[in-house]
Amino acid sequence: MKKSLLVLALAAVTAAPSFAMAEAGDIVVRLRATNVNPSESSNLGRQTAQTYSAGVADTLYGPNGTNAVLQVDSNTIPELDISYYFTKNIAAELILALGTRHDVQTSNGGVIHKLGSVNLLPPTLTAQWHFMPDTMFDPYVGAGVAYVRAMDRSLNYEGIAPIRIDRNSFGGVVQAGFDVNLTDKWLVNFDVKKIWFDTTVKVDAAVLGAPGFRKIDSLDIDPLVVSIGIGKKF
Repeated sequence: MKKSLLVLALAAVTAAPSFAMAEAGDIVVRLRATNVNPSESSNLGRQTAQTYSAGVADTLYGPNGTNAVLQVDSNTIPELDISYYFTKNIAAELILALGTRHDVQTSNGGVIHKLGSVNLLPPTLTAQWHFMPDTMFDPYVGAGVAYVRAMDRSLNYEGIAPIRIDRNSFGGVVQAGFDVNLTDKWLVNFDVKKIWFDTTVKVDAAVLGAPGFRKIDSLDIDPLVVSIGIGKKF
């Protein structure tokens, strides 16, 4: 009887699917759907009043214009990332989003003025620690740096005042997520990142008799980035 049970157990192990865990030297390519949700902090009205005067802020943004802020909407984009495993615990991940377009507007007491949209390219590099590498469920944490390239930064206030943001920005990143290892070196991935970066906002207020681009805000964008997707080990 014991011999029969042993034979059955060995047969079950042999027939069970083989989950491929990452090892040193492995490359993992993931394709993810990514939601980029800014958590902006803006002092648009107060900074405009400091740069020009409180009256200019009221002229641009309406009564009590010093209370105006900039708002940036969220967007969902495709993302490609590549990981290299130095050991089964330590990996480096390069995130190559295809560019994320965000609508930008001013808000003052519920009064909205649309400024247009910006297109940001945010390649990100993180170092990861995989603390359960030999299991089907493979969680990790990471940290790194993001470079944000503003490929399209042409905004305009009411068609009369051109607005620009910085072309290049850098920021810190923290990351947490997990892979679910499947058969044939496939995996399912869930990932959350927080990125901290800011940009200088300038306006050419020639219509107000003050030509030349001048700073009107230091906009902290600080997005929460949530991704889900599939991957393949090579």
